[in-house]
Amino acid sequence: MRLLLDRISEAVNAGIDAIQLREKDLNARELVELGTGAVEIVRRVNAPGESCVRTRLLINSRVDAAIACGADGVHLRSDDISAADARVIFAQAGILSPLIGVSCHTVQEASLAEGHGADFAVYGPVFGKAGDQTAPTGLAGLEAACRKRRAAEHPMPVLALGRVTANNAAECLKAGVRGIAGIRLFQNGNLAETVSRLRKLAEELHC
Repeated sequence: MRLLLDRISEAVNAGIDAIQLREKDLNARELVELGTGAVEIVRRVNAPGESCVRTRLLINSRVDAAIACGADGVHLRSDDISAADARVIFAQAGILSPLIGVSCHTVQEASLAEGHGADFAVYGPVFGKAGDQTAPTGLAGLEAACRKRRAAEHPMPVLALGRVTANNAAECLKAGVRGIAGIRLFQNGNLAETVSRLRKLAEELHC
């Protein structure tokens, strides 16, 4: 757990926008313990004057754990409860503005997430999934999820996931995504350099 918390600290200091805790092997108590430690790190680095980027911490699927450890919100699988239902649970706990993301694999799922009030969707696997036979959604599917769904007045941001690298990220950004999600992308190499390169690329393409 200490190694993971050290990695979280490195990610926050590198300017990551959001971190998702998805430790599926932990029980509820262990997840809350890990989440609480992560929240402390995020809050410390996010302190006024410490960073120009505020990192958000999300717990995977477990709204109860997110509330218990004081996380910024939750990231839901496509088969979890809806973003609207999750927001109701947060509201009942006195948390009125949680950050809620949803994993989506089709345009329909992205539209549904948006209709239920999700703050963003993670769409993929765009280029496939390492060690998995899941068919890639491809750039055409990604663009459809970004541009061709029945968008709200203020369209929900979509992030690309699935073997996205610093080299092919530009293709995803040109398809309409507002950011890049990943695991290996942010685990390999110099994290700060990766974040800086992606942020600069996004600024150039969205300016």
